[in-house]
Amino acid sequence: MAHRLFEGKEHAEAYLRFRVSPSDHLIQQVVDFVEKKKGRPFDLALDVGCGSGQGSTLLAKHFASVVATDISPAQIEMAVAHASMPNVTYKLSTAEELPLAAGSVDLVTAMSAFHWFDRPRFLQEAHRVLKPHGCLALLNYTLDMELSHEGCPSDTLNAICEEFYAALRPHFSPHLRTTSKPLYKESYEAIPYPHKEWHDERVRRTVPLSGFIGMVETFSNYRALLKKDPKTARRLSSITTHKLMTAMKVTSPETEVVVNLKYFYVLACKPAED
Repeated sequence: MAHRLFEGKEHAEAYLRFRVSPSDHLIQQVVDFVEKKKGRPFDLALDVGCGSGQGSTLLAKHFASVVATDISPAQIEMAVAHASMPNVTYKLSTAEELPLAAGSVDLVTAMSAFHWFDRPRFLQEAHRVLKPHGCLALLNYTLDMELSHEGCPSDTLNAICEEFYAALRPHFSPHLRTTSKPLYKESYEAIPYPHKEWHDERVRRTVPLSGFIGMVETFSNYRALLKKDPKTARRLSSITTHKLMTAMKVTSPETEVVVNLKYFYVLACKPAED
């Protein structure tokens, strides 16, 4: 079954402000796979569960057209309001009933969204809309991000981060347990295409400390705690921020830190029709 989250306006605004998009290098890896398996032209990409559109915008640099879909009206509204690429069209749609014709798409992506879908139904739909030799890319990262800051031992910062993450683990969605990675592994094994690849990759991003905290606050486990006990959730963020600033010997939450994200992704190529 599909799981509906991230749909409120306030959450959509936080998603746009704090969520990091995949690196240009990671997107290039996806594009290179499409070129190797299918070849040009790159006419149409479909980004499913697009959120506020950060990943869709990256795809637009490589494809003539991008259709980006999400189940949340607030997310689509936010994406349209901040759209920067004229070749991206945003549509309200479920992942299990995609609004495109059969055999029309060169690349289907789901960036940090696939684990919320009805996965078997989505994979059937992706197969339907893909052209022969069209490609599927499923990307996500683990939530145990690591921090570094010049002049401060990373072990010290990451011990504080681990306390933050540990306080949130009881609030994970039951179907995710404590990480979505096994769900992706299961789906990777189940995809019947002969040409498929699993990748792990580190992505480093420099953000303000407040941006790191804000990103964690967009995660489903933090949102679950915030809904259940807003005072405890906000106190947890405040205490973690204070501990990190003290360890870094800084006075501003806008001090930059380097966030190390542990990405994993699946690439698969639909075979030619018999």
